[in-house]
Amino acid sequence: MRIPMKVDYGVRALVELAMHYGERQVQTSEIASKQGIPESYLVQLMTTLNRCGLVQSRRGPHGGHSLAADPSTINLHVVMTTLDGNTSALDCLSYASDCIFADSCAQQEIWKSVEDAIENVLTNITLEHLAQRQRYLSTLNV
Repeated sequence: MRIPMKVDYGVRALVELAMHYGERQVQTSEIASKQGIPESYLVQLMTTLNRCGLVQSRRGPHGGHSLAADPSTINLHVVMTTLDGNTSALDCLSYASDCIFADSCAQQEIWKSVEDAIENVLTNITLEHLAQRQRYLSTLNV
């Protein structure tokens, strides 16, 4: 399974917002600098995250971005499906009717098990978990 750059950057940006949840708005330039994300790409990504309801954005000199919900309620599965759509390992798992081997495929059950395991992990990891981990790792690199 490959994680698209869009998801990687999106999670990095959301973790940065989770680290400041309830404190203040965070500007795009600050997120880009701290997370190593090209600012022009991040602007587009934040627009998508805002439109999808994961982020609230405010323009102006005191503007910026914040999470639209508590980071403990936003899990990686939601983020990944929001940014990447279909997270299925194989198209035939999502669109079985398109596969001529759907009824007799020896692999399908295995790949479905892999997909379920990945979904379980992503569902159980929240932005709060990642923000706590980021804070911890930051203390080790001081």
